[in-house]
Amino acid sequence: MATLNYHHLLHFWTVAREGGVAAAGRRLRLSQSTLSTQLRQLEEQMGVTLFDRSRRRLALSEAGRTAFRYADEIFGLGRELVDAVHGRPEGHRLRLAVGITDAVQKLIAYRLIEPALKLPGGLHVQCSEDRLERLLPLLASHELDLVISDAPLQPGASFKAFNHPLGHSDISIFAAPEQALRLRRRFPRSLDGAPFLLPSGTSALRRELDGWFDRHGIRPVVVGEFDDSALLKVFGQAGVGAFAGPSVIAREIGRQYRVKVVGRTEGPVERFFAISAERRLKHPGVVAISAAARSELFAAPAPAAR
Repeated sequence: MATLNYHHLLHFWTVAREGGVAAAGRRLRLSQSTLSTQLRQLEEQMGVTLFDRSRRRLALSEAGRTAFRYADEIFGLGRELVDAVHGRPEGHRLRLAVGITDAVQKLIAYRLIEPALKLPGGLHVQCSEDRLERLLPLLASHELDLVISDAPLQPGASFKAFNHPLGHSDISIFAAPEQALRLRRRFPRSLDGAPFLLPSGTSALRRELDGWFDRHGIRPVVVGEFDDSALLKVFGQAGVGAFAGPSVIAREIGRQYRVKVVGRTEGPVERFFAISAERRLKHPGVVAISAAARSELFAAPAPAAR
């Protein structure tokens, strides 16, 4: 087996971190031509293409993303080695790479990941947020340990992955305090014609809400649609419109965004899944997330928040 040139690997890692050869050259005090030559030598040594050079901006290839992940761990261990020999040992923290679909609310994501942070020895968490179809290839290449989603992976996916239900929550409607006071009268009929903020049409929560509105004959005035759940709540906090969220985190939503619960829906629920590349969960952080979700977060009735 050929010996890996770690000097070239360091230069590759720096180029990837800095986003280009020019920026990396300035940091390393090397010419662009020298770096480019070393990158090509590393690619020849490894027998793969590390960068997609067909675009204007240098982008990592699939093999490059895998190499970068390993290089990040290698040089992280190097920093720990230096700390250790100088009497500053912190110990090697287990890495947990989590993909979170953009439809999952940030507070739910934190509550789900929180138990993993409490594992003995500590954990180094890396979170990536994107659409499910963009996160799944990273899961397949083992750049992610799991994906947290509001919808399961559907049959017929291009690669094998497994759904692990974490739990579900019914849905509450929130609004700024003065709006909430008005909308509580005759709820849910009070929402008919009221300004409302909705998640984007691709989310499971949006489908649940649309069905609930139809069953009750409610036609709110949709004043905004959002991919980002946190941005949606900021607009709701400002009084632009009412919005929906999981009842299981009603207290946190009310406290963080200074809004009040208008009422709870009957029927619609928001479900959450961990999607992994393995049928049996093995990573200690993933196991902690799954166990705590089912036994704690989604086990007891959600507390009311007025």
